[in-house]
Amino acid sequence: MKARPDCLVCFKLQAERTVRLLNVDGRKSAKILSHVRRFLSSVSLEATPPEIGAEVHHLIIQLSGVKDPYREVKRACVEQALKIYPELRRLVRSSGDRLLTAIKLAIAGNVIDFGADREFEGGIDLRSFLDQDLVINDYPALRRALGRAQNVLFLADNAGESVFDRLLIEELRRPVAYAVKAGPIINDATREDAVRSGIRGMAQIVSSGSRMPGTLLRACTARFRRLFQSADLIISKGQGNYETLCGESAPLFFLLKAKCNVIARHLNVEPGSLVLLQKR
Repeated sequence: MKARPDCLVCFKLQAERTVRLLNVDGRKSAKILSHVRRFLSSVSLEATPPEIGAEVHHLIIQLSGVKDPYREVKRACVEQALKIYPELRRLVRSSGDRLLTAIKLAIAGNVIDFGADREFEGGIDLRSFLDQDLVINDYPALRRALGRAQNVLFLADNAGESVFDRLLIEELRRPVAYAVKAGPIINDATREDAVRSGIRGMAQIVSSGSRMPGTLLRACTARFRRLFQSADLIISKGQGNYETLCGESAPLFFLLKAKCNVIARHLNVEPGSLVLLQKR
């Protein structure tokens, strides 16, 4: 999926939020943001949004010398999510359809995203998420695919939502490989974040080999691409994974909230819609 002009506004806002996390003086902040604006003024919209986002983030890291600006943010999001994990489990176990409830809660976790237009500010109304309909609802197809699958590849998104992913992994009742980023990139989940979230022991944590938002296969290792190609079922979380994989031919199911107008238009839904989409 190619970037749109609207994406450039989001990249600028994302850069401003990232620079605020660096704890550097005003002169250095202004210099970094000036470099970012210069880069964005000449960027090609033939690239996917995650490719451009990665370039912006790596530019900020290079200029600031801070390797992981979101380290403490990710830690705080995971800790917040772990506090409500017992409640999440009760909601799943008391529901009439445990798998569907776990899916909706996994999508609810997707709002913990400092890379998107709005920051996560201390709470998710879980009941409201469970009451919402999936605007694109390929749940019956997912159940059928899961019934045939011997293994599942689960593509992680943001660090905080990894705690919510645990619920869904438990309900899949299949061997799961949980794919994370090879190193820090915005607030995407790394191995460290997945372990802190409690994924280890529930799934095999694997690296995509990439330090880019989303899962751009040509930027991943050969080992990961083989894992991707051999998976019976692939669950893909978040917008970045959708943006990089919506053109791939694979047994993919996308779970996300359409957080921006660009994604909403691409999916032909309203912004804020909850989506469970089978790749056809």
